[in-house]
Amino acid sequence: MIIYTALVVLVLLVILLFNMFKILREYERGVVFFLGRFQGVKGPGLVILIPVIQQMVKVDLRTIVLDVPTQDLITRDNVSVRVNAVVYFRVLDPQMAINNVESYHEATSQLSQTTLRSVLGQHDLDELLSERDRLNKDLQSILDQHTDNWGIKIANVEVKHVDLDDSMVRALARQAEAERNRRAKVIHAQGELEVSAKLSEAANVLNQAPNAVQLRYMQTLTEIANERTSTIVFPIPIDLVETFAKSKANNAPQSDD
Repeated sequence: MIIYTALVVLVLLVILLFNMFKILREYERGVVFFLGRFQGVKGPGLVILIPVIQQMVKVDLRTIVLDVPTQDLITRDNVSVRVNAVVYFRVLDPQMAINNVESYHEATSQLSQTTLRSVLGQHDLDELLSERDRLNKDLQSILDQHTDNWGIKIANVEVKHVDLDDSMVRALARQAEAERNRRAKVIHAQGELEVSAKLSEAANVLNQAPNAVQLRYMQTLTEIANERTSTIVFPIPIDLVETFAKSKANNAPQSDD
């Protein structure tokens, strides 16, 4: 009986010592309660507790990576999409994280899901695809404001994927192709406009110097002659013929009559 009693006492003593001494790592803090009332935050290192009277809740201060589940939402231009994201947060105030919210991890997850749907649903599909950095900052700012009372800091929010159904993907492909065709036509029209302006300038220059027209015809004949063609049909402008005729008339001998 004495041995049995001694064993029971020894076991109780071991349990008492196990509950009395706690070791917290560098990234851990302990929120201590004395008879149910908040007493303080302790750690890291060795923490001594009074069994039964004092209780401690551990809090991890490292950055937590929260994967937000895929959310179905409708954008402002009535497009149905599926969006998921990742949230990086950490606990700044262990006391507030334990006393102000039942489960800060679950609360942050639920808040991230609702905020993701509400914020992204206020934007068009083009903004979701092209302005993701700005949307990430908006999400981070809103979440940080709501979790400030929980002693949590939202470090970053990243929208990972924006998934569309097959019909919407085909519609976007047709839209992109139409946009490329429009840009090609605009560039072609701008090129034609620039060419016509340069041709108009060249025509004005040639009109001011009639001899330049003859030189241009001669240059064109030279370029054609270099090609491997057996027959060349080249129109002679009337102005050029008149110029030769006037030159011949001026060089004709004058009669004594």
